[in-house]
Amino acid sequence: MKYFVRALKYFAAFCVLYLAIVWLSVMTTKGMDVSAWDYIVANFQTTRGKLLGLAVVVLSAAYPRMGFMTRRVECDMEDERDYLLQVFAASGFTLKEESEGRMVFRADNILSRLFLLFEDEITVEQYGQWIDITGIRRGVARVLYRAWRR
Repeated sequence: MKYFVRALKYFAAFCVLYLAIVWLSVMTTKGMDVSAWDYIVANFQTTRGKLLGLAVVVLSAAYPRMGFMTRRVECDMEDERDYLLQVFAASGFTLKEESEGRMVFRADNILSRLFLLFEDEITVEQYGQWIDITGIRRGVARVLYRAWRR
C-alpha cells in the first residue's frame, strides 16, 4: 500500500509540474488567446499528448522503486552518535525518534519536506559493525556525501 501511495504522490507532482509548464508557456506566448485548460485538452487529443500522459503514468509508477535506496556503511551508532547527528543536521535532517540500534531522521523544515513529497524519513539501523541508511535517494545520497568524504 505504501508503494501505491508513493506512486500517487509522484503522479500528482508530475501533473503539477506539467500544469506549471503549460501555464508558463501560455502566459509567455504573445498573440495566443487560449486558456491553459484549452491548450491541455487540445494537447491530449493528439498522439503526442496521449503518449505524454502514458509516460507520466509509467514514470510515477516506477519512480518509488528507483527513488528509494538502502546503503550499508561501516560505523558504530553508539560510538559515532554525535558525528551522525552533526552530519544529518548539515544535510538538513533532524532526529525524530531513537531506540536501541535505530534512529529515524526527518527533514528539518516544511519546504524541504514538501519538495520531498513528505517522503523525507531516513532510517539508520545498526547491524553488527555496519549501519543501514534507508530512505529517499536524494536524502541518503546527501548524507553519505557529507559523512564519508572525510
